[in-house]
Amino acid sequence: MSLLTLFITAVGLSMDAFAVSICKGLAMKKLSIKNACIVGLWFGGFQALMPLAGYLLGTRFQKYVTAIDHWIAFGLLVLIGASMLREAFSKKEDCANDSLDIKTMFLLAVATSIDALAVGVTYAFLQVSILPAVAFIGIVTFLLSAVGVKAGNIFGTKYQSRAEALGGIILILMGTKILLEHLGMIP
Repeated sequence: MSLLTLFITAVGLSMDAFAVSICKGLAMKKLSIKNACIVGLWFGGFQALMPLAGYLLGTRFQKYVTAIDHWIAFGLLVLIGASMLREAFSKKEDCANDSLDIKTMFLLAVATSIDALAVGVTYAFLQVSILPAVAFIGIVTFLLSAVGVKAGNIFGTKYQSRAEALGGIILILMGTKILLEHLGMIP
């Protein structure tokens, strides 16, 4: 997997965390670098842990699904991307409060990183070097989440749904690219 592909995937995965970070920033009356880093560490940490867990699960079952792994990767990424698009265009407002307590942040971090678990499964089938990949995903998510807190504090939720939609589109395109590569339609 090329560095550009990994970067695009990391950005796509981090869009849910970015959107929630915008809500966190919107709810904060006084923004501090410490609070932005706390949000970034929670989301970045879980975005790194979940693909690692998915990868470990995927490697256990790899020998059983090698012939159809590209279809599994395509299906998972399209489903995750479609779900993100559906959330982006739903009319419900579910902006978070400004609490950074362990229970709140744990639940948000898990909720925003479930898609990364499925991506980790696809990484097992694609023979990705997992430790650099998850570190990269975690760092990108940390940075985007910290920026999201600041952006939410300044701009509000104006760009939240666009961020989720962009993440969904990116994941669908990555799934399509994986499928087309395995079918020999692109080099």
